This record gives sequence, C-alpha cells and structure tokens, in this order.
Amino acid sequence: MIYVMPAPQEASSQAVATGLGGRRGLECTTLALEARATSCPPTTEGKSTPVGQQADTQAARFGFTTGQVVQEFGWDDDVDEPLRAALEAALGGELVDEDYDDVTDAVLVWWRDEDGDLTDMLVDAQTALEDGGKVWLLTRKPGRDGHVGHDEIQEAATTAGLHATSTFAAGDDWSATRLANRGR
Repeated sequence: MIYVMPAPQEASSQAVATGLGGRRGLECTTLALEARATSCPPTTEGKSTPVGQQADTQAARFGFTTGQVVQEFGWDDDVDEPLRAALEAALGGELVDEDYDDVTDAVLVWWRDEDGDLTDMLVDAQTALEDGGKVWLLTRKPGRDGHVGHDEIQEAATTAGLHATSTFAAGDDWSATRLANRGR
C-alpha cells in the first residue's frame, strides 16, 4: 500500500512510505514532488488513511513509485487495462505516451510478434530513459496470438545493449520481462 505524509512546511517534499509485501516493514523516503494526497501510516502524531487502493501484486512487482515518469509504447486495445490502471495508481498519475520527449524514469513496452522489429523498438524506447532507468517489456503469453519467444526477446535485448533479468506473469494474457542495461 502506498502512503504519503506531508513534510514540514519548509519545502514541497513529501515522505512516501511503501508497505513492503503488503505487510510489515515501511520504508520512508523523502521525494521532491507535489502533494497529491496527504496521509501516511499511523504514527504517534495522529491517524492516517491509505492513498488509493492496494495495487494488485502483479503491478507491485514493477517497482514503480509515486512521482515517477513512465513512458508507454505499443498501447493497443488488447493491453491489460486493469494492470495499466494499477500501475498508474502506483505512479500517482498517467503513463506518458510515445511522443513524450522529456527524461523518463522507466519504459513500458507492449509488444506482439506482428509489431515489427523488437530491436528497433528497444533502442527507440531508451532514447529518453534516464541512466539506470527500468525497461519493462510486456509480451503475449505462450499460446496467445502475438506471442514472442524468449530467444527472440534475448536476441533483441542484447543487440539493443540490454539483457533480460526476470520474467513474470503480468495478467491473464501478458508476461513482463525486465530488461537491464548491459553496462560497458
């Protein structure tokens, strides 16, 4: 669950506390962002209310936090809208589209076999990505129309200077693969 606590009146910073695994352990970090909500886990100073609803476990695995800018590529009417909504809830705002030209914290690419050259897409997706930013590739699961095999993903990622680090089910029809920079 994501909570936001107002900082002292000196700055527009806020402390964001994220419940790890939805249970114990809160990690508070001060972020410079505008207030979208004003609540935090209970403290000795008073009561609190959670911000939004608990994101589903699949969305939580992406690791996005409030205030990050995530650029989305490959949106179409077949994407997993509940997953998108959960990701936007975690971000505290909308995903930005392919035309966004400022620096981004992460990239989310919806990809199907018939979409063209995956290597070109991965290179293009990194154009506005901040150093160390996350690249998430969402592909159709095996047996679904548009499925992309892991070998193809790995080959395209390697050519684009990335490598696959983890893959998990991200909805009924989609798998998410995290791609990381290979380094130099």
